[in-house]
Amino acid sequence: MKNVLILGAAGRDFHNFNVVFRNNPDFNVVAFTATQIPDIAGRRYPTELAGHRYPQGILITDEKNMESLIRDRGVDVVVFSYSDVSHQTLMHLASRVVAAGPDFWLLGAERTQVKSVLPVISICAVRTGCGKSPLSRMVAAELRRQGWRPVVIRHPMPYGDLAAQAVQRFATLEDLDRNQCTIEEREEYEPHIQSGTVVYAGVDYERILRRAEEEADIILWDGGNNDTSFYASDLKS
Repeated sequence: MKNVLILGAAGRDFHNFNVVFRNNPDFNVVAFTATQIPDIAGRRYPTELAGHRYPQGILITDEKNMESLIRDRGVDVVVFSYSDVSHQTLMHLASRVVAAGPDFWLLGAERTQVKSVLPVISICAVRTGCGKSPLSRMVAAELRRQGWRPVVIRHPMPYGDLAAQAVQRFATLEDLDRNQCTIEEREEYEPHIQSGTVVYAGVDYERILRRAEEEADIILWDGGNNDTSFYASDLKS
């Protein structure tokens, strides 16, 4: 069994764990690291999400502790699992990892994309600020105009109670209040809701997809940063 450390930022890292490592007896995830997002380090990925193999949950600690974690936990593999960084930053991390001893992995789309029973359209881009959000809203409006019933699944922003946020559904503005959404989340969700589109988000994106499939006839992935879609797509933009 290989000991794994996942470098993350409260999003892609949790997804990669859920679909690749959670139920895989060949790997033991010793910790997540955190960066970019405030107030994540020092918490735990809860056992409700981590599964029966992790009855105490999984530690989330600051990325600056990477080398000490590698040494103290006998880490064999470090998996980079967040987005919106430069190539220089990425390869500097890789160099630190390799110098400390473990392998350095980037998981590809084939291993991490969940398949839907419905058609999937994904809106992604090469960086933040390219216009993914307005394009997603335009595509959703056109789908509705053509008689489709799209449901939007938004790239994760789970900064609160991770267990409670495993699967979130937003159909009204009151749902935003009830889920104590941040300004960043409201900025992304409100325009969809006001246009009559249901939005899903959260932590466990396979469960989210299955819930969304119950009320949609097409899935629209509203991506974040420069990340790839969490779902196998029939049309990519």
